[in-house]
Formats: sequence, C-alpha cells, structure tokens
Amino acid sequence: MKIGVLALQGAFLEHEAMLRRLGVQTRQVRLPRDLEGLDGLIIPGGESTSIGYLAERRGLLEPLREFALSGRPVWGTCAGMILLAREIVDGIPGQPVLGLMDITVRRNAFGRQVNSFETDLEVPTLGDPPFPAVFIRAPVIERVGPEVEVLARLEEGSPVAVRQGNLLATAFHPELTTDARFHRYFLGLGR
Repeated sequence: MKIGVLALQGAFLEHEAMLRRLGVQTRQVRLPRDLEGLDGLIIPGGESTSIGYLAERRGLLEPLREFALSGRPVWGTCAGMILLAREIVDGIPGQPVLGLMDITVRRNAFGRQVNSFETDLEVPTLGDPPFPAVFIRAPVIERVGPEVEVLARLEEGSPVAVRQGNLLATAFHPELTTDARFHRYFLGLGR
C-alpha cells in the first residue's frame, strides 16, 4: 500500500512516521499529481482554514474530492475532519472545504490551545484498552447523517470519531500517540 498525507500545513510528519512504523509507504501530497497511484489519503490536523486555502490555491480541492469519490479511503484528523464535513458551525465565510461527509462540525469546540486535553476513549471497533485520544483546539461533531457510523463518543455523548463508507474522521490526533490502532483501522478500509 502507498498512503498519501496532505502536506500543506499541520501534523503530516507525525502521520507519516506512524505509517512507516507500520511498514506502509507514504507520499507527501502538495499538488494534484501527487495523488496518482495512491491507495488512500490522510488529511492531518492543523489549521483548517489555512489548509483549505492552500489546497484551493494549488488546485487540489477538486482532485481531493474526486479521490475520495473514487472509493479510496480518506481520513481527516482534527482540521482534516473539518475539511471533510458538509457543514461547519462557526466557520469562516467562504472557507474552502471538501464537504464530503454528512456531518456538522463545530470548530474549536473546546476553546483555545490551553483547553486542549487528553482522555481515554472507548472505541468498540478497536477493542480494549481504551484509546488515548489527544484533543488540541479540537472540533466536535454536532450532527451525524443517517449514513454515518459513530465510532467513539466523549463521556458526555458528543461524537468524536465517525465513518461514512470509505471516509473516516476523528476530532483528535491519533498520530500524536504511540497507539497505532486507528492507523491500522484506516489501512483496513482500503482492503
């Protein structure tokens, strides 16, 4: 397998390191031609507005949509989840997004950087033990459509990991942990 990691801004190096640890080839995606021959794509955390504008400027938005619509797995973490969402609450007007998942997301739902936190999440799909989730200026999912499967929720009930067909989204950063289970799960979507 060869997995691309959108490398415009954000935590793309950490995703690459985790994938390499799992024996997976990676490619940094910065231009449309970088998508050729890939089996899947990760859109990392970072700043969703910056990533969206850079993708738009480089002519990547439509190729990214086409890539996802081809059925190959695409995973958005934190800012990547915002880019995948169909609707954004508190978004910047005109913010470029892919709009592929039937979810409504609230940006920076937990507040500023100082309100970042870690928590253990029950993720039945991954089994035991709980997953060590790292939330940094994280979004939260406020609405999921009928085709969307909720994989994990916070203790108070908010969805923070979802899947819709070949699309996966997490509000947290699995790449900032030593736990590779979410990356393995994502790789399994492409088989």
